[in-house]
Amino acid sequence: MTALPARTLSIEKLAARRGERLLFADIDLTLGPGEAIELRGANGVGKTTLLLIVAGIVRATAGQVRLEGGDPEQRWETEIGYLGHKSAIKPRLTVEENLRFWAKLGGASADAVPAALETVGLATIGWLEAGNLSAGQMRRLALARLLVGERPVWLLDEPTAALDSAGEALVAGLIDRHLDAGGSALIATHHDLGLRHAVKTMRLGHAAVVA
Repeated sequence: MTALPARTLSIEKLAARRGERLLFADIDLTLGPGEAIELRGANGVGKTTLLLIVAGIVRATAGQVRLEGGDPEQRWETEIGYLGHKSAIKPRLTVEENLRFWAKLGGASADAVPAALETVGLATIGWLEAGNLSAGQMRRLALARLLVGERPVWLLDEPTAALDSAGEALVAGLIDRHLDAGGSALIATHHDLGLRHAVKTMRLGHAAVVA
């Protein structure tokens, strides 16, 4: 992976509600090149909502998200790679067609598709309709979307879901490689990913503190 542009994600006084319920408030976070932060906490505390806000999919109740270091006229979402807890795969398209679709949508070259499929272990089944994949294979295909985009900031929601131990090792290797290239990652997860890089932790609940 080539060196990624240096970007710093800044979150200030972020708050979000679900209906009448306040999920979190006064979230402050800074994530720089080569850094990773794991979001921890019980189900329902707002980990996924926080990622969706940073991705520009959900609107915050209060606060601000900024991506520093890029074009001030460009929206920060264009430099973010988002992997949700659902794989968002089109079942009637082949494995390769799915990835080519996402590459085109993200403005990436289709030339990156074969290498990405090789990296996630799906190169030999690029012809197969995605609806025939196992849950773990679908997750691997979703991970390949991050590789064709090469966005400097990754937002990952339970990236190891449905993966076996080999798949979990793949995720850790991909994140470490991304950080080596100067990227950063904000990761919602319930367990240790086994990263080579040092990782900070933010626990969501009554108070959110990065440690």
